[in-house]
Amino acid sequence: MKKLALASGILLHLYCYKAQDTIQSRNLQEDLAAISSDNIVQNKTPFLKKEWVKKSIAPAILFTAAAATWGEKENIREVRNRYLPTFKAKYDDYLQYAPAATVYGLKLAGVKGRNNLGRATLSYGTSLVIMAILVNSIKYTAKVERPDGSKNNSFPSGHSAMAFTNASFLHKEYGMVNPAYSIAGYGSAALTGLGRNLNNRHWIPDVLAGAGIGIISTELGYFFIDKIYKNKGDNLGILSRIHGNDNPSFLALKMGAAFGTTNFLKESELDDKKQTGFEGGLEGAYFFSKKWGVGADLSFSSFPVKPVHVPLENGESFGDYSIITQSLGFLGAGIGPYFSHDFSDKWQLMLKATGGYSATASGKVFIKSDHVDSPSHELPIARYKPTPAFRWNTGAALTYKFNPELGITLYSEYNHINSSIRYHFSDAVEENEQLDNELNNLIAKERINYVTLGLRLTAYF
Repeated sequence: MKKLALASGILLHLYCYKAQDTIQSRNLQEDLAAISSDNIVQNKTPFLKKEWVKKSIAPAILFTAAAATWGEKENIREVRNRYLPTFKAKYDDYLQYAPAATVYGLKLAGVKGRNNLGRATLSYGTSLVIMAILVNSIKYTAKVERPDGSKNNSFPSGHSAMAFTNASFLHKEYGMVNPAYSIAGYGSAALTGLGRNLNNRHWIPDVLAGAGIGIISTELGYFFIDKIYKNKGDNLGILSRIHGNDNPSFLALKMGAAFGTTNFLKESELDDKKQTGFEGGLEGAYFFSKKWGVGADLSFSSFPVKPVHVPLENGESFGDYSIITQSLGFLGAGIGPYFSHDFSDKWQLMLKATGGYSATASGKVFIKSDHVDSPSHELPIARYKPTPAFRWNTGAALTYKFNPELGITLYSEYNHINSSIRYHFSDAVEENEQLDNELNNLIAKERINYVTLGLRLTAYF
């Protein structure tokens, strides 16, 4: 019996050992399969989906735009000086604080956001400290003169940095509750930045860089405070139950190049070439379904006019002279249907057709010659005023979505305007009745057709 018991024990031990060895072998094989190269590739986070990359996209675009417009800041200011030389409205001194005031108003009203009042204030305060250090360190190192010549602390714009810090604060706290809060916050920040440029207090690169600093300061402020609390917010459980309707409603800032397909001044004989200029503006649409919506755009286009060189008949006495026409500017607004199609969760095609109104700026015509006795050698001979006209616009846009709320869009549009331009010559012409009737009643009917190609920063809500 003792031998039988001993043999049974040895066999049971061997069986258990074999079973354990089999289990270990099987588990080892499964573990090897789980960490195979194919699975590693599948589980690797794509570069553009990494958290730090997504948070850096908007600031990177703004900093790049600031660098790209640095060499053109004087030309951009000339557009402002021509169309709005006396603009003065101090709304930007107050509007910059509106998004932050909205956050505290909502919290005091009991509307749940990402964080409770104390933690939100701590994150906001940290963001302001980071923003102030970045702005002032650059301001008093770069020492860029303001466009109005008042001081040498123009770059970057502190108002714009403050406005976008506050807008990002509103986005962080209530963007998950309703994306409309984010749209309103960034919209007010954009108007603040525009005000700094229109009030002649900052160059365009100052505003763009300030916006980038404001956004990245808030991201950093929340990053450090989230590390202290070891989570992403106080009320994430509540916010996780909130879902949007997934329709592609959007608001976008756009800027691009504009190429004339007709000679805008052909009938006036003030230019013999097609014009090339730039466009900037706002665009948005509300979608009733995933495919169809109604939208509107507001855009400004400016086209420099190249001088026309003309030889005088008595060239020996006077030589050649040039006719210089100030640039043509068009402020257009339109509304119409929008169509959207998603190729994937990242790529989206959008088509539109709008009709609306185009207002145009008046300008002057000069003769330039070395024989004109003035510092600029220019003699003003006429003023022109295009009449407001109907504008229709059609276009296509292709968007790459960094995330469900933000994308970068390549767009192309065609614009058509039939405009009449009335010319009024100098007072000297009015003294001659025949010339006054012939010239000061001169009207040229021009066809304004142009194509725009550019980029939009598109925010969905």
